[in-house]
Amino acid sequence: MAKYTTVSNDYSSEICGKVHGKFQKLTVGLIFHSNEEALVRETFSSNVRTEINFRNNSTERTRIYDVAKQKKNVCEECGKTFSVRSKLSRHILIHTNEKPFICNVCGKSFRYSTTLKSHFLTHTKEKPYACEVRDKAFTHSSTLKIHLLTHSEEKPYGCEVCGKAFNRKSNLKRHLRIHTEEKPYTCDMCSKAFSENGNLKSHLRTHIKEKPYVCEVCNKAFSQGSGLKSHLLTHFEEKFYTCEVCGKALRNSRNLKRHLRIHTKEKPFVCDVCSKAFSQRTSLKAHLLTHSGEKPYSCDFCGKAFTQRSALKRHLRTPIHVKP
Repeated sequence: MAKYTTVSNDYSSEICGKVHGKFQKLTVGLIFHSNEEALVRETFSSNVRTEINFRNNSTERTRIYDVAKQKKNVCEECGKTFSVRSKLSRHILIHTNEKPFICNVCGKSFRYSTTLKSHFLTHTKEKPYACEVRDKAFTHSSTLKIHLLTHSEEKPYGCEVCGKAFNRKSNLKRHLRIHTEEKPYTCDMCSKAFSENGNLKSHLRTHIKEKPYVCEVCNKAFSQGSGLKSHLLTHFEEKFYTCEVCGKALRNSRNLKRHLRIHTKEKPFVCDVCSKAFSQRTSLKAHLLTHSGEKPYSCDFCGKAFTQRSALKRHLRTPIHVKP
């Protein structure tokens, strides 16, 4: 047992030399001294009794107690430590692969209750996370955060090959596959490879004939979400915005504004490389690809890549790609 010596009315520890005044005179006091191997308990006595609770002792003692408590919550699988047992219990599910939280609608199971709650929003169609810049809402907060990056002009991730910049590291990683020609996603049915997972998923539907996107108006089904969006326009013929120059009617003010540039010859979008100007932002983006050499539109059948989507569509109409 560690000894304490009395200095006048104070108590001094022979281990750490710390002097304790009347405030800390205890019949039985617990002081933890931390070393590399263990936490050493010292016990000392005095003739003066107090009713001070252990939790009100020094900040250092509280800190060491927290360390001791933390060391009790250690994952035996990976050695990771946690401040509270509930966090350890949550962590252990990763190793056991246990998913105790089950969706009552579709039967899908999840590791955490928070993940189940987030998933359930996909069934209720609730979108509580709204963008303050545009009238757009999202089911998950993480999706909103990703969307907000599109409004930020900051693009810290630059391609060392062509100089193109991106606001997300994942977008840069995906872009680099154009230069490396890497295609890590392979179809298990025909061994065809793709640079993006989304392209592989779309391709797989050609094998299983799956058409998950269904029109709520006429029940026509599509394998691609973009196909359904284009189809839905055929059901809505109302056009509210009319061009005063040529009388053309458009569905929204944004389209009208874009259309008017045809008449005004306005070209506000200028290429930083060659100074060529365009009336539409999309036209400028397509033009920039001619400088970077990027070909983001690839044929799922033969793998040929194109700078513009329209070129890919023309390519798909060739006899070899058209089913009889």
